[in-house]
Amino acid sequence: MYDAEGRLDWSKVIVYGFVAFVLTVGLLLGIGFGCKAYDRYQKRADSKNNLWKAQYDKKIQVQDAQGKKLAASLLADVEIARAKGVAQANKIIAHSITPEYLRYYYIQTLAGHPGHVVYIPTEAGLPILEAGKGR
Repeated sequence: MYDAEGRLDWSKVIVYGFVAFVLTVGLLLGIGFGCKAYDRYQKRADSKNNLWKAQYDKKIQVQDAQGKKLAASLLADVEIARAKGVAQANKIIAHSITPEYLRYYYIQTLAGHPGHVVYIPTEAGLPILEAGKGR
């Protein structure tokens, strides 16, 4: 920047200053355009992430629904098996009850409750109420 005599060479100062100014403006413009480009990139990435998250959430909901469906199906199978067991038990009980067993059960019930008033049905199916009370 100095000439051979030690004086300041203004032409070089102006050229270097102009170059520094142009580089600074270029750098600022590059940063500005870079920020806009980065903003577009960021928006695109955000939209892709939002799409991915929506698809992931949908998969979770589908798997949750499938799990609930399977659980409901298994619970229905349990209820069907229980109902079949009850039906078989009822069928066994219905075939094993005979008039002799009912008579035995009746006598055992009477023996187990001494001192209680028991109404005994007659042939017509009606109890004789207070029979012999007036004597």
